Amino acid sequence: MKKFQPVIWSLVMAIGLLTVGCKKDPPPLSERIAKSWSASTVREGSTVVYTVGGASNAKPGYANFKLVFNSSGSVTYTEFDGSTFTGQWELNGDNKLILKNLNPQPTGTNGTIEFDITSFDDTMMTLTRTTSSVKTGNTINQYTLSNP
Repeated sequence: MKKFQPVIWSLVMAIGLLTVGCKKDPPPLSERIAKSWSASTVREGSTVVYTVGGASNAKPGYANFKLVFNSSGSVTYTEFDGSTFTGQWELNGDNKLILKNLNPQPTGTNGTIEFDITSFDDTMMTLTRTTSSVKTGNTINQYTLSNP
């Protein structure tokens, strides 16, 4: 039996190392982002105007804010005022999100809105708009979105 202990121990170690060493890479961001996202916190410029569940939100309409990304590349974008736009979405690397061919065209956008992705995990992401929003007084807005 003592002759077999080193062999058994070696097999156990090899199986353990294979199990630890064979972790699957996470799916690409393009697959992980393809779902429905709603506003958790919104900053217009440096001012927090909405927090989900907040009793004194300056802009409670952000409860309607939603981005729905489909794996086919289509997007539905609903703003704080309830305006809804449809178009396509794409990623430029892992840190730039582009909504394009939006119909109807959101005010002052020519149908395209770009965001920097400043953080992302499977249930929460933070987007910062790269251009100012006419609807919010020409502020650069930051959206922390959640996927329930």
